[in-house]
Parts: sequence; C-alpha cells; structure tokens
Amino acid sequence: MPVMSIISCKIMQDEIVWLFTNDSEIDMIIIVENNNISEFREKLNEQHVSYEIVPFEKISDLLGDTDEYQSIVIVNILELGLHAVPKTLKSEVYQTIEEMIPFSDGILLFYGLCGNVLGKVEEDFCLEKDGCIVRILRDDVRIVDDCIGATVGGGANYLKLLKTHSKEPAFFFTPMYANSWRELLSIDKYAPDPEKSLKMAKMVNDMAGYSRVAKVNTGLTYVKDIDAKIEEYANLFGYTTFEVSGNQEIFEKCYFSIKDEIKNKIM
Repeated sequence: MPVMSIISCKIMQDEIVWLFTNDSEIDMIIIVENNNISEFREKLNEQHVSYEIVPFEKISDLLGDTDEYQSIVIVNILELGLHAVPKTLKSEVYQTIEEMIPFSDGILLFYGLCGNVLGKVEEDFCLEKDGCIVRILRDDVRIVDDCIGATVGGGANYLKLLKTHSKEPAFFFTPMYANSWRELLSIDKYAPDPEKSLKMAKMVNDMAGYSRVAKVNTGLTYVKDIDAKIEEYANLFGYTTFEVSGNQEIFEKCYFSIKDEIKNKIM
C-alpha cells in the first residue's frame, strides 16, 4: 500500500487537480482537513474526482484500515500567507514534512525555492535518515524558483521571459495568482488594512519598475473569470496586460517521477 503525500502552497492547487484527473492509478485521495481546502474541494467536485477529507490526527488510523487500496495520495494544502515571512514558510513546511513522514513513503512539495529557503529540503530530509523520499519541484537542472518558474517550464525559460521583458518589467499571474492577489496583499495579520496594503504594494511595484501584468496561460480553466481578475489588478495599478504560455510539464514530470521512486522503494 504505497502512500504518497503532497504538501502544497494553496496557489498550486490547480496543477494538483489536473494531475488527479490524469492519473488513473490512484485508488484513494485523502485531503487533510484545514481552512485552505474549500476551493480545492470545489474543483475536484467539478472534475468528478473522489476524495475523503480527514482530520490530520485521524489519518494514521484510517490508513491502518485501507490495506485493500493499492495507491493512496494524501494532500495537505498550506496557507498562502506563509510567503510573507520566508523563515516562517520554511519552519511550517519543515514541520509539516516531519509530521507526515511517519505515514508516507514519499512526499512531493509543490513549492520552489521561495526566497531560497527551501533549497536544501531534499538534503535535510534524505531517505537514509528518514526512510521517506522527499522531493521538491525541479526542472532538468535545479529546483524551480517559485510557482511562476514551475508553470513556465523551469529556470531557463523563466530567465528568458524576464530578460525578454526587462525593458518593461511585468508581474506574472498564473490563474490561481489572479484569483488570490487580494489575499496576498492582505496577509499582514498584525495590521489588516486593505487600503494600506494596496498602497504599499503599488509603492513596491513602482520601485521595481513594473508597468505590466503577464497572464500565464496554463491551459487550465478551473479558475473562473481569470481575465477579469487580471484586468481588475491591472486597472488598479495602471498597468497594461499581455499573455505568455505556461504548461504542466514540470508538475507532471515531478509527480510521476516520485511515484516511480516510491514503487521501486517498496518492491
């Protein structure tokens, strides 16, 4: 009974939905119950993907009663606001890994370097020490920088895009980023003030020289009204918009690669 766990930033949930709709070998999907899964559940329901929502503390007991299943995937969606403080992001991801290792044969992180705080996660949780394979999203050369880097095909493609548009720097929006930008701008838990957050964001963006928003067309349509949400952001900051191509290649490669690793480990 191989158990693969996915620990993911909320912003990469669409790619997980897509993988589940294209993987016929999953016998059971378990979603860790928390406050970050409502959209994820709705999208799985729309795609007619079956799952069970289970409180974290009950997962081990449930797995003990599921010997008949050949392949189980557990998904733990973490909150978006963790990116506000890189050290907090690292500590929360590392703690979640430690908590999920006891019942996982392998764990795939739907994260990138994210400010370079997760660059050594595979080394820190090596198989020899923990008995569980831990992997993070990679292109053919290195760990991806972030969700944008993963969606546009990796570091080389991302750098090429940044260089191509360096004269008029752009803010890159994936569908979930377009859906979540208000949440991202309102993550200051100590002084929640949307207007202040917007002014601060505009100041930071202006200092960085941003003048445009790039829609990363991933081909996924789980988020509704993407164009309208991007236009809302662009109009608010006085930016123009354009489109670039994205894909699921890195997500697919990393997902099926760790599945193969897990199979080879338990054989």
